[in-house]
Amino acid sequence: MQISSSIISPRMNCSQAPGFILLGLPREPEKWQHFFIIFLGLYLLGLLGNLLLLLAIGSDVHLHTPMYFFLSQLSLVDLCFITTTAPKTLETWWTGDGSISFSGCLTQLYFFGVFADMDNLLLAVMAIDRYAAICHPLLYPLLMTPCRCEVLVSGSWGIAHCVSLMYTLLLSQLYFHTNQEIPHFFCDCRPLLLLSCSDTHLNEVLMMALAGVLGVSAVLCIVSSYGCIFYAVARVPSAQGKRKALTTCSSHLSVVLLFYSTVFATYLKPPSTSHSSGEVVAAVMYTLVTPTLNPFIYSLRNKDVKSSLRRVLNIEKSQD
Repeated sequence: MQISSSIISPRMNCSQAPGFILLGLPREPEKWQHFFIIFLGLYLLGLLGNLLLLLAIGSDVHLHTPMYFFLSQLSLVDLCFITTTAPKTLETWWTGDGSISFSGCLTQLYFFGVFADMDNLLLAVMAIDRYAAICHPLLYPLLMTPCRCEVLVSGSWGIAHCVSLMYTLLLSQLYFHTNQEIPHFFCDCRPLLLLSCSDTHLNEVLMMALAGVLGVSAVLCIVSSYGCIFYAVARVPSAQGKRKALTTCSSHLSVVLLFYSTVFATYLKPPSTSHSSGEVVAAVMYTLVTPTLNPFIYSLRNKDVKSSLRRVLNIEKSQD
């Protein structure tokens, strides 16, 4: 009898449907008001920037090209990305209650994974588009047809949903200690695995494998595309031609560096290792700051987008 009770006891306080408590960023309640204002400002700015960019691209027929089609998809994904995490974080700081159900946690995790993977894949697709435009300008209309662009985007959506669904289903089978505190402002795979009282080896291996395949494939695609682009630009005789070619890539390169530097700082280590405050700060960067900055990076450096935005804003003013 003693042997059987000792075997069962490790699972006595475990559940397959526990509740969690999101601790957020600062653990001191007196700091929550300041973080609430900052997060709310960034969230509203991200919503406004991405919505304006979508409106500018959709309302201007001159921007109905493959490059701006991919950019509109990136804005849509960023809009959904920040909405996956920011509202719950703001609610936690406003009410002082960070509790979240197991189903709510898995739902947030699923959509977070979808939009994070979509950001990763879309940046690779946009690098391919720039490669085709700069290295094969005469064949560009034949290479990047509307049908192929839609296939690239729909394929990316399919891959992102499948990978995220696999993560979520595997996590749903684990047991967790009841009423556990998550040292994060949203439900993420790494802190959840650390709280599990089940064997998480399979989850860790699959997470590292899928993240490695998706991440490495996208990075290799981007690096190889820009390697070809820089080689083609180096062969352009005039300095003005080189500057013009590189200008079309500068915004994309800025977003790539910003996104991957923060993602690698967060996830480039085994899931079972401890969760540090530095990772939480990096997570804020790529879940909120980067999606908020993306539309401004693209619009401030792009004359076509700026002119379209001016027309849209002038129309709205005239209607008022």
